[in-house]
Amino acid sequence: MIAVLQRVSEAAVKIDGAVYSEIGRGIMILLGVAEEDTEEDVRLLTEKIPKLRIFEDEEGKMNLSLTDVNGELLVVSNFTLLAAYRKGNRPDYMNAARPEKAIPLYEAFISQIHEKVPVVQHGVFGADMKLSLTNDGPVTIVMDSNVLKQPKR
Repeated sequence: MIAVLQRVSEAAVKIDGAVYSEIGRGIMILLGVAEEDTEEDVRLLTEKIPKLRIFEDEEGKMNLSLTDVNGELLVVSNFTLLAAYRKGNRPDYMNAARPEKAIPLYEAFISQIHEKVPVVQHGVFGADMKLSLTNDGPVTIVMDSNVLKQPKR
């Protein structure tokens, strides 16, 4: 499972020209579900993300977590994060989970992270969405649940 985290001062999702969901200060997450992902991948990411210290303290150091700053989350499904691009010029998405597998894991991610973060907004799986955001920093982190499965050194 791949999660692209962007620290934002605001973010929104529009569907069919209308705002579907929006947040203020917090993190926008683009979430890609791989074919081999399981509930374990969901658990690893939803435990790590709220504690990730990417918000500045009073001294300007990134010492505070989303939880510390009472930040909000906006989660958007994005299968293109699983693009294979080594061969040829047309990416293939064979590593992305099919909807029958991806949707339950996407929904589990939203549900589990909502247990830790009071304000969680989201997009609509499979919809044509228009995203707008003000990346604060910019701070952008790409997380892969497979990295979290490796032994700590």
